[in-house]
Amino acid sequence: MKNRVIVIGSGGAGLVAALSAHESGAKVTIITKEYPTRSQTCMAQGGINAALSNVDEDSAELHIQNTLKSARSLANEDAVRFLCNSAKGAIEWLDSIGVPFSRTKDGKIAQRKLGGASATRACYAQDYTGLKILHTLYDRCTALGIEFLNERYLLEFITDESSNKKSICGVSVLNKRSGEVELIQSNSVIVATGGYSRVFHNYSTNSISSSGDGIAAALRAGAVASDLEFIQFHPTSLRGSSILISESARGAGGYLLNSKGERFINELAPRDEVSRAIHDEILKGESIFLDIRHLGSEFIEKELPQEAKLAKLYENIDPSLELIPIKPAAHYTMGGLDVDEKTSTNIQGLFAVGECANHRVHGANRLGGNSLLELVVFGRVAGESAAKFACEQDLDIDIKRYKNLHEENLEQIKSYTNEINFYEKYSELGEMFYKDVGIKRDKKTLLCTLENVKEMKKALKNMGVSDKGNIYNSNLIEFLEFKNMLFLSELILLCAIQRDESRGAHFRVDTQESKTAFDAHTIIDKDGVISYEN
Repeated sequence: MKNRVIVIGSGGAGLVAALSAHESGAKVTIITKEYPTRSQTCMAQGGINAALSNVDEDSAELHIQNTLKSARSLANEDAVRFLCNSAKGAIEWLDSIGVPFSRTKDGKIAQRKLGGASATRACYAQDYTGLKILHTLYDRCTALGIEFLNERYLLEFITDESSNKKSICGVSVLNKRSGEVELIQSNSVIVATGGYSRVFHNYSTNSISSSGDGIAAALRAGAVASDLEFIQFHPTSLRGSSILISESARGAGGYLLNSKGERFINELAPRDEVSRAIHDEILKGESIFLDIRHLGSEFIEKELPQEAKLAKLYENIDPSLELIPIKPAAHYTMGGLDVDEKTSTNIQGLFAVGECANHRVHGANRLGGNSLLELVVFGRVAGESAAKFACEQDLDIDIKRYKNLHEENLEQIKSYTNEINFYEKYSELGEMFYKDVGIKRDKKTLLCTLENVKEMKKALKNMGVSDKGNIYNSNLIEFLEFKNMLFLSELILLCAIQRDESRGAHFRVDTQESKTAFDAHTIIDKDGVISYEN
């Protein structure tokens, strides 16, 4: 089909891209390993940035400067200007398709202040902003008849190397319901599979699906990634479960307190600074709490209902009366597949958008409220770019011959012995990453962790699955996810070791200053070969 666009992933980025591609005349198929409304976009609770000046004076230029400052000299200014100058139009578009934003008394879209912002800028829908955007996008896609193939796990991207430049020609997926390998042909594919912070296992605010599958598959196909070492820790996740407590709670006036009841950091400083301050207090033996009691039960019920519900459900406390015990947890991955201004990777016809892509707007530390904005602004670009590419290309390659190869790869994995429990190794990986590749790092422990990851990779053939069946084989899917995370873990470590400085979310205790020699993006391929690019 000449004008077909495949979108891998059904979070906000994927759905916006699908709508944009559909509007541009393409036949769109969305492939997702879960179901659309379970996407990580749901966890973007605080808001979406746009300089609307509905509460106080603001401007796109202030938004640009806040974003660049947070990025620590590692963002592309042209890309940031495009993002921030497009913000008002993005909000107007979301409003036009029915996103139920909270409103001021005079009917304007409500806004709140988030960390690192010089004005009240984040448009919100209570503390369910991402969820409500996602559901609205999904409703829009279904109303337009866009095709969804749910419960398909991405195996590989299929490429053609007969021309001078490698080109995409389709994807292979595992149908979770039947266990069958399916090949879907298209020479225009958008990767929108989210980030990789689930490498941190139980120390991540993300769902178990954030395993970096799309990034790993694209790297294996020949794409390159950039800035994988930059992983943002959110300052406030619930201590016991790592469930996110939104920045909206601090934006509304919440305090961070230690065991002595002392405030020790500006709660609305950039996330990397707040997370490091909490980390240092914990190392002193302090317990850390979020205090929103003074906001009052009426305000909490109206503006922060989800945070109250989560605190009650997972910590058994009433936040209108009690302190919320918190800790930092891995939250957002600034790095991803390296893309240009049209969201294209270095593989012809393969585009990427959202957290799995590096649009070079977040740099070393993402500004709160910019992730939802990114997926709308660049999602629309990705859809239009992919549709244009699809309509200009002719498919003349039969990809059916690849099916046996991918089936054989799965059978080989099923033949692995399972004397080592890979679930235990996954837990061990998460512990190592949180301790040694987390908020603070040093070269010695990074090198040690790298050796441990390499040993785990060597032992993969002894960590096979116990379930050899086909139908809903979650054991096999989880092994494939773990395999992808091990692959990405090694690349993350190589990037973190090579960047011999501290910058934003990458803080090296053995070299705590930023260095102008590293005012550049780390580019890495599947073999771990690193270069730097301004």
